[in-house]
Amino acid sequence: MIAHRTAILIAILASQLVALEVRADDAADLQQIVVSATRTAQPLDKTGSSMSVISAADLDLRQTLLVTDILAQTPGLTVSRNGGPGQSTSLYIRGAEPGESLVLIDGIRINDPSAPDGEAVLGDLLNNDIDRIEVLRGPQSTLYGSDAIGGVVNILTQRGGAGPLSLRLEAQGGTFDTQRLNAAANGTEGAVEYGGALNYYDTRGISAADSRNGNTEPDGYRNFGATVNLRIHATEQISLDLRGFYIRSRTAIDGFPPPNFTLKDDPEFGKNRLRAGYAALNASLFEGKLTQRVAVVASDSDRRFYGAFDSVTFAFTPAENFYASGGATRVEYQGVVELGAANELTYGAERQLITLSTDSLPDFGTGPTTGRDRVTGYYAEWQSTIAQQLTLTGGVRYDDDHDFGNHTTAKVAAAWQLFRGSTIVRANYGGGFKAPTLYQLFSPYSNPSQTLRAETSDGWEVGADQLLLDKRLRATLTYFRRHEKNAIDFNDCFGTGDSNCAVRPFGYYYNIGRSRASGYEAETVFRLRDTINAWVNYTNLLAIDQATGLELARRPHISANLGLSWTAATGTSLGATLSYVGARFDNAANTVPLASAKTVNLLASYALGAHLQVFGRVENLFNNLSEPTFGYGALSRGYFAGLRATL
Repeated sequence: MIAHRTAILIAILASQLVALEVRADDAADLQQIVVSATRTAQPLDKTGSSMSVISAADLDLRQTLLVTDILAQTPGLTVSRNGGPGQSTSLYIRGAEPGESLVLIDGIRINDPSAPDGEAVLGDLLNNDIDRIEVLRGPQSTLYGSDAIGGVVNILTQRGGAGPLSLRLEAQGGTFDTQRLNAAANGTEGAVEYGGALNYYDTRGISAADSRNGNTEPDGYRNFGATVNLRIHATEQISLDLRGFYIRSRTAIDGFPPPNFTLKDDPEFGKNRLRAGYAALNASLFEGKLTQRVAVVASDSDRRFYGAFDSVTFAFTPAENFYASGGATRVEYQGVVELGAANELTYGAERQLITLSTDSLPDFGTGPTTGRDRVTGYYAEWQSTIAQQLTLTGGVRYDDDHDFGNHTTAKVAAAWQLFRGSTIVRANYGGGFKAPTLYQLFSPYSNPSQTLRAETSDGWEVGADQLLLDKRLRATLTYFRRHEKNAIDFNDCFGTGDSNCAVRPFGYYYNIGRSRASGYEAETVFRLRDTINAWVNYTNLLAIDQATGLELARRPHISANLGLSWTAATGTSLGATLSYVGARFDNAANTVPLASAKTVNLLASYALGAHLQVFGRVENLFNNLSEPTFGYGALSRGYFAGLRATL
C-alpha cells in the first residue's frame, strides 16, 4: 500500500512541476488521428473511445525492443511473462483474459488459432520498423468480431515517405550477451510507396525458473523477423496493397520434470514460426466520397517443443514432444460513404476459416487433434457530427458461426467537444464475444458432457479529456465497467469427484459463471518547449470472479507509470521511466500472492552527427527481482548500448 501511494505521489508531484513550466506560447497540438476506433481515419477526439497511441518516436525514446514492454506501460494493460525474453507472455486489457483481446499487424490478425485460448504469441513480437501502435480499450466486437472482448492492439509499420529512400541501420548489445541488428527502409518511388525491415535478436537470457530457487541454467532466445508493406497506385483512384509478416524464433524453456514435477531447470526448448500475408484492392470514387476495399488475408503458425523424458533412462532426449499448427484465411470487404462533411457510413462483410492440427506426448496416444471453424460476419456503423461539436457513433454486427449459430453485437459512442475543443466529454457502450477455440473444442480436454458456449460481455465507459496551455497538456480520466458471461476455464480434475473427470481424468474445459471488471484510468501527457516530454498514468482495476467473489489471477489492483525525457534539436536525449505493478494473486483460488514490483529505467542518446547516433540504457536500475508469475524469474539489472545510422 505504501509503495503504490509513493508511486502515485511521485507522479502527481511530477505532473504539477512540469505543468508549471509549460508556456502557452509554445504551441503543440496533442490531438491525434487514429484508425482503430472506427476502421477509418478519425480525430481521436471524435471517436468517443478510450485509446492510447504509441508513436515511433516513443519507441525510439524508450529504446523499445520487446513490444510488450511498452504495452505494459499503457493505461489499463498488464503484461505477464514467464521469465526473460521469448518466454510465454500474456496481455490483459482491463482485466480480460489474454485470448480475449485482438492483436493486428498491418491489418493481419496474429491471434494464434492453435493456441489453447487463441491468444497471440506476444513473446515473439519485437519492434521492427513500427510506425505506431494504437491500443483500443473495451469490448470491440462490433467492428472486429470474435476475440475483441478486452480490446484491440493495432500495430502499423512504416510505409512511404517524402523521398525515394530512407534507410535506418541499428546495432546494439549488452547484458545477458544480448545482440540486436536491425535494417529498415521506406520511401516513395513514382507510384509505389514501400516499407520493409529485417530484424535479428539474440540473448543468453536468464533462467526462466527463478534463479533464487537454485536454477542457474540460462534460457536463451533467438528471433529473426521480417516485414514488408507496399502500396502501388495503379491510377489516382485505384491502388493495390501488399503486406507480409514473418517471425522465426527459438526459446530455451524450463518445465516440470520428474520425479518431483516442480518448476526447475531442464533442457527443453521451443521453436515458433509465423507467416502472414495481406493483399487488398482499394478504390476511391466520386472524389473520395466512396471508398471500397477487398482484401484476402492468410496466416500460418507453427509451434513445436522439444525435450522428452525417457522413463527407462530417466534422462531427457531432444525429441519433439508437442506441435501445434494453426491456419487462418480471411476475405474482407469494406466500404465507406461520406454523406456530407459531417456524416459517414462504414459497412463491410468478412468470412474466415481457421484450422488446427496439434498433438503432444501427454495426450497418451490419443492421436493428433484436428479441427476447423468457419464464420461470416456483417457490420455497419454510422457516424454523425452535429454543430461541429457533438459526434455520435452507432454500429451493429451480425456473425454466423458454422458451429455456434448466430451472434449480434452493437456499440454506441458519443464525444462532445466543449470550450472550442479544449474539453472533450465521451462515453460509449459496446458488446463483445469470443467463440470457443478449436483446442477447447477438439482436444482431448474438450468438455465430455456439454457443448461449450461462446463467451460474451458488455461494457461501458465515461470519461473526459482536458487540453490546457495551448494544447500542450492533455489530462484524461475514464471510468469503465465490463460484465462477462460464460467465461471458459480449465478444470484440472485434481482432487475432485466431478463425474466428467471419469472421462477426462487429466482435465477439461468448461463454462464458468460471471466475472466483472471495473475501475478507472487517469493519464496526463505533457509537451514542453519542444524539448521536454513527460507522461504519467494510473490504473485502478478490480476484476472479480462473481461465482467465487475472488480476484481474477494476475490482475493487479493498482498499476502506474511515469516518464520524463529531454530531447535536443540535434537528437541527443536523456530520459527515465518508472513502472509500478501492484500486488496480485497468481491463481484463481487467491492462495498464491505475487509481490508488487517497481522498475526504473534510465535512457540516453548522443548525436555524433546528422545521421549517426549512439544510445544506451540501464534497465531495472534498482534490481527488482519480484517474480512476474509464480516460480519464474525476472530480468536483473541490465546495461545496453548501440549505434544507429540513418540515410
